[in-house]
Amino acid sequence: MGSRAAAELAVETIQGAFENHHEDFRRITRRAKHHFEIRDWQAIRSDTVERGELYTGSIGKTIRDLAAQLGEAAQSREVWAEMKGAYTRAILGRNDFELAETFFNSLTRIVFPHDGVDPTIDYVSNDFPLPFAGWEMASARMYAVRRVDAVVIQKILQRAGLEVPFQDLARDSAAVATRVEQALTETFGSPEIESLDVLEPVFIRNKAAYFIGRARREGSIVPLVMAVLNETDGLRVDAVLANEAEVSRLFSFARWYFHADLESPREVIGFLHSILPRKQIAELYISLGYNKHGKSEFYRDLIGYIVGCEERFEVAPGQPGQVMAVFTLPSYEFVFKVIKDWFPPTKSTTREEIRRRYRTLMKRDRVGRLVDYQEFEHVKFPRQRFDEELLEELLEVAGETVTLDGDDVAIGHMYVGRRVIPLDLYLREATPAEAQRAVTEWGRALRDLAAADIFTGDMLTKNFGVTRHGRVVFYDYDEVTSITECRFRRIPEPRSEFEEMAAELWYTVADEDVFPEELDTFLGVSGTVRDAFEREHSELFGVDYWRRVQSQVGSGEMIDFFPYSDAQRLPTGVEVGAG
Repeated sequence: MGSRAAAELAVETIQGAFENHHEDFRRITRRAKHHFEIRDWQAIRSDTVERGELYTGSIGKTIRDLAAQLGEAAQSREVWAEMKGAYTRAILGRNDFELAETFFNSLTRIVFPHDGVDPTIDYVSNDFPLPFAGWEMASARMYAVRRVDAVVIQKILQRAGLEVPFQDLARDSAAVATRVEQALTETFGSPEIESLDVLEPVFIRNKAAYFIGRARREGSIVPLVMAVLNETDGLRVDAVLANEAEVSRLFSFARWYFHADLESPREVIGFLHSILPRKQIAELYISLGYNKHGKSEFYRDLIGYIVGCEERFEVAPGQPGQVMAVFTLPSYEFVFKVIKDWFPPTKSTTREEIRRRYRTLMKRDRVGRLVDYQEFEHVKFPRQRFDEELLEELLEVAGETVTLDGDDVAIGHMYVGRRVIPLDLYLREATPAEAQRAVTEWGRALRDLAAADIFTGDMLTKNFGVTRHGRVVFYDYDEVTSITECRFRRIPEPRSEFEEMAAELWYTVADEDVFPEELDTFLGVSGTVRDAFEREHSELFGVDYWRRVQSQVGSGEMIDFFPYSDAQRLPTGVEVGAG
């Protein structure tokens, strides 16, 4: 069989595999609406995990099918170059062609493990120019109104077709309209607008459904998002988010993935980018569960950034890690983490165990407190773009992963995550008021993670960071475990003066033992800053709190985590935890 004939046959297999994968993705996504309506929160969580695991299985099956179909030709670059041309013709006109491109690239990366990008067999950014501007209304409905009143809000809420009645739709609609009028007046000077646009798909995550829209006036935009809860006695609008910062937190890199059934992802991404211009396109795709394509967008953005600037990679700010070597570009918003070749005796772990922990956490609800990392393999960067001190360090401590290849630095495996200010550095440079807010936030982060069945292990402040919104998140996963696997203990009283004065511990400590009293040492602050922490979080120093949360989590209780504060909630709401 000639290379062209083999390519045409294989393309049918790849195209069918992609269509099956994408339909499975949408089938799981569509279930979220029903699960929300019947208040089956565990099912939404399970579906998020199941959907996240689809891609690897689909790619693996496609690789096996191609090997059986093509035989030795499956390893021919000539055949794959022909396949790329045939596949391009096949996906022309698709409204999800960017996802189809990424699916093809995922296959080539497995068949031909290679550093960087090979444009003969890989899709690159200029193969299909993908403008997002101008597409944003294709999946949205425009309400040609001059003011956002209760009647308009009621129509929007009813149009979603949720099969559950509202507790009091008139009350909620009026409350939302009042809040929106206030927000528009603050931004535009009056509540007058040119139009209100609302995305047709409803976004569902955990226990909330989100209606996402925007108000337009003279070229300016105000995001408008309504969060709807389904309580035992019906639906209720819980919160209104009406500025970029509030909506940005909804799509935070420390949050889990939305379920929104999309005919054309790029249309919705265009709308989201119009209200969140500071968010990378990659982050928006990832927030909707399109992780692989988000990685592709991120890589293209990174390469474009490197080409467009003269900055050099350097050691990231903060205390050096015992497990990871971390570097960044001075003005870039992300950090790069490479697992070291060896660890000190205090770290009883392995490279495989660390990678397992990262993979496991990507399947967990991050409750706004865990940095989302994307895993990359076989990437290359120009050697001249590395600070010499950094390059020497990487070759010394991570030589199994980082190597030199001519004028390039080849990295076999790395994690990329959002850059934040290490909490210990932040506290060192903050004003007393800022430090008090930060340590209080740190305590809330510990509580949120515990309620999500996550125990950080090493609670040193150097392993936490502060986002641009002032939120404290956790980013060091090499000792993370489940809260249910911990044994919370009080430090035993010494039985003699000899034990009290001994340099070594007078009691035995197992790997699963945790002593909350030691939290004071991890905090490492004093005076008014420590007082601020104690006022809200003194119970974190005792075992009773941790055992109580452990019991709640062990019983299967799902605690509420919403990405907005009480300030964004409507006055009819009841008190719940915000995450």
